[in-house]
Amino acid sequence: MKVVPMKPELSVVIPVYNEEAGLATLFARLYPALDALQMPYEIIFVNDGSRDNSALILSDQFRARPDVTRVVLFNGNYGQHMAILAGFQATRGNVVVTLDADLQNPPEEIGNLLAKMKEGYDYVGSIRRERQDSAWRTYASRAMNRLREKITRIKMTDQGNMLRAYGRNVIDLVNRCNEVNTFIPALAYTFARRPTEIVVEHEERAAGESKYSLYSLIRLNFDLVTGFSLVPLQFFSMLGIGLSFASAALFVVLLARRFLFGAEVQGVFTLFAIAFFLMGVILFGIGIVGEYVGRIYQQVRGRPRYVIQALLEESTNGAVQNEPTKVKV
Repeated sequence: MKVVPMKPELSVVIPVYNEEAGLATLFARLYPALDALQMPYEIIFVNDGSRDNSALILSDQFRARPDVTRVVLFNGNYGQHMAILAGFQATRGNVVVTLDADLQNPPEEIGNLLAKMKEGYDYVGSIRRERQDSAWRTYASRAMNRLREKITRIKMTDQGNMLRAYGRNVIDLVNRCNEVNTFIPALAYTFARRPTEIVVEHEERAAGESKYSLYSLIRLNFDLVTGFSLVPLQFFSMLGIGLSFASAALFVVLLARRFLFGAEVQGVFTLFAIAFFLMGVILFGIGIVGEYVGRIYQQVRGRPRYVIQALLEESTNGAVQNEPTKVKV
């Protein structure tokens, strides 16, 4: 007789990249917090090509709790959002919660997200009460939040916080998307019928260091803006029209001065400054266009978004299942 495991009501997706120092602490807090909810659940760890012993530790944890633990192993590093998408593809729960492995978001807050979901929401974001990050990261994040909201009209108070809950309807729509580069919380927000946010606690990292550099954060926000809005292109179109009229007016003024006062050299450095400013605007505009062209290039060449090396899960008869390599396009 086959043993058919109970379908989980809750799926927790956790991307992991070089987190060996903090995984033991994560396990010690995560499983008791989920057990206390008294509902069927599953935890899906996605190892994003870690170079340390994270994959080995996750495999050992799977053997310790195979009833609720599943492990997706990438064959390389594809980024946090690709890891989340792979986790979404593997989820079976009616509610999916994403969580960072560094314990900056306490696992005990998952219950608060679920309580809010029961009020009829299908997307629950979170706002860190007292953010335990450096000052420059906090201020940079707030500035990018304001810019993103004005450009994309996606309202997320704290876009960098991973602790979020999604309804099954939102997850199914996200899984149908084939975008090469995307920002998961924003994409899910666009699909949600009734989104909301709650305030959660925030702690210092249990171990290790942040994987996001300043460059990574800038790249992430470029992907966010260019992936959800045409406003940058439209802005530079309008700016180009305005500068064209201004340049024409300046030409008429200079031509009139030539006929009225004759040849003169005064103001030549002002003209140089104007010329350099206009060249800077042009180069920046070309960069914006390049961002969109780059997204098109990545999309049309059709390469896999990620490659799954193995999937560790308990099959219906209780055996351990280690699937061969999977390619996700």
